[in-house]
Amino acid sequence: MAYSADYTDAASDYAADYAGDYAGAAAAPGMSVREEQQHLVAYAPLVKRIVRQLNAQVSGVMGREDMEQIGLMGLLEALRRYGAPDTGFASFASLRIRGAILDELRRQDWRPRAVRQDSHRTRDAVRALTRKLGREPSAQEAADALDMSLEAYRQHEVDDGAGQLLSFDEVLQEAEERAHSTPGPEEQYLVRRSLEQALGALDEREQRVIQMIYEFELSYKEIAAVLDLSDARVCQLNKQALGKMKAALAGVTNTK
Repeated sequence: MAYSADYTDAASDYAADYAGDYAGAAAAPGMSVREEQQHLVAYAPLVKRIVRQLNAQVSGVMGREDMEQIGLMGLLEALRRYGAPDTGFASFASLRIRGAILDELRRQDWRPRAVRQDSHRTRDAVRALTRKLGREPSAQEAADALDMSLEAYRQHEVDDGAGQLLSFDEVLQEAEERAHSTPGPEEQYLVRRSLEQALGALDEREQRVIQMIYEFELSYKEIAAVLDLSDARVCQLNKQALGKMKAALAGVTNTK
């Protein structure tokens, strides 16, 4: 079944043009070149959806059209590895599409140089302040310790949190790929259950933040408005949730 979403016809037209560029290449096993092109067009909205989600977190780093083209390459690879789409294809393709875009973002070294250079220094300083206070410092206390304005510290948290979001995508991709790399429904069931258990480790507000990012594709600023929080607090909740889910996923995938 094709992935359906409420997008404009432009997505399908763009995918059709892209598919035409690869008409001379070998199609996926078990399907003709024409069938492959039809599937590429049918799943183009999935590419648009993933691009919109990632673009909200790393806006300005790469143009949306460039991200869509890379995503379509990931979709094409997914088709050629998976074969004729069935009910499980959308999940498999999502990981390939997202992975292709993330690989390109990493290749371009997407995070601002200042963020990369200051990241370890900031974390070390906050950890030292936490030990000194015996509790997690407030944003203002952390900013004072770092000799930064509160606004600059909050922006640093948002930028650094975007990097952690990408790293969690890699964990999800690894967990899902385990299901597709091992024959039999048992492994797939276990990985799905592990993801459910990881979500279950979160409190209600953390679950809402993760849902808004991954399901509703909202930016930190939009989530902050919905939950009546600052952008920095949303970033903190996201990082807390990711930490819990990473630990839960690591526990499941390392236990065989």
